[in-house]
Amino acid sequence: MNTVAQSDFFSDVDAEVQFDVAIGKMTYYAIGGSADAMVKPNSIDALSLVMQRCLDSNIPLQILGKGANLLIDDCGVNGVVVKLDHDCFTSYNLQSENSIHTLNIMAGADLSKTVMEMARLGLDGLQAMAGIPASIGGAIRMNAGGKYGIISDTLSEITTVTSSGKILTHKASDLTFSYRTNNIQEPIILSATFQLSLDDPLVIRDQVKEIFALKKSSQPLAETSAGCAFKNPVDEKGLYHSAGKLIDEAGLKGFRIGGAIVSSQHANFITTSENGTAKDVLALMEEVKKRVMDSSGFMLEREVVVWSRNSEEIR
Repeated sequence: MNTVAQSDFFSDVDAEVQFDVAIGKMTYYAIGGSADAMVKPNSIDALSLVMQRCLDSNIPLQILGKGANLLIDDCGVNGVVVKLDHDCFTSYNLQSENSIHTLNIMAGADLSKTVMEMARLGLDGLQAMAGIPASIGGAIRMNAGGKYGIISDTLSEITTVTSSGKILTHKASDLTFSYRTNNIQEPIILSATFQLSLDDPLVIRDQVKEIFALKKSSQPLAETSAGCAFKNPVDEKGLYHSAGKLIDEAGLKGFRIGGAIVSSQHANFITTSENGTAKDVLALMEEVKKRVMDSSGFMLEREVVVWSRNSEEIR
C-alpha cells in the first residue's frame, strides 16, 4: 500500500485507521515489525466493507486478537491488520430458558474477563479456559483449552465474516473441532454462542482458582512468551505426547539463541530477554525441532502462529 493508496483507500470507511503500525509490540512477545495498516472498524457494516475492499484490491488481511499466540517477524507483515476492539465487537448478552443459559458474545471480547464474569454469575461451562489469554474469536480459532476442557465443549454456534464481507452462521455441530484446530473456513469469527448451566458461584470460582494455581506453578507466566511454542505430537497409535517433555528430554531447558530462551520452568515455552528478536525465536524453534527429532523421532509442529512479509521463508 503506497502513500496515495493510503490517503484514499479507507476514506469513506467508518473506522479508525493507522498506517505503519508497530503491531509486534501489541503481541505477548512484544517483538517484531510493523503492518502497513491497522483498521479498527466501528461497526459490523464497516468491517464488511473493509473485507470487500481488501478482497477487490488483492490486499492481504489479518485479524489481530490478544496477540497471545502470535509472533510477528522482524520484517513485519504486508497489507491490513484488523482489530475488533470497538464496543460493538466486545459486548455480550445472556438469555435463560429453563436450566439452559445461552451466552451470545462478540469475538473481540476478552476470554479471561468473560471467564471471570461467568464465574461471578454462577454459570458453568467456560472455567476450563481460566488462565488462557485470548479473545473469544482467537480462542475458537485455535480451539483453545487444556487438561480441563476445550472451548468448543460448550460452543453451540458461531457467526463468521467471509473474505467478501458476507456474514454466515454455523452450528458448532456442523463443524469439526480437534486438537488446536477446526475446519472454519472464513477469515473472521464475528461472534459465538455458548450453552452454560447454573451452578454454585463459589464452586466455579474455586475451579478457576485451581486452574490458575496449576498454571502459575508450572508455567513461566511472569516471563515474556506466547504460551506453548509447539503442539503435542501424536504417534502412529493416535496417542499424544507432551511436547514439553520431549523438549526437556532432549536436554533443551535453558538453551538459548540470542535473546530467545527455552524456559527452565516449562520446556514448551520460549521466552525472550530484553534484546530478543523474532529472528532469535524462529531460529530457536527450528533448532528445538531438529534436536527433538534427533532424540525422539517426533517432528514438532509450531503452535505459535507466525506472520511475516517473507511468509514463504517461514516454515
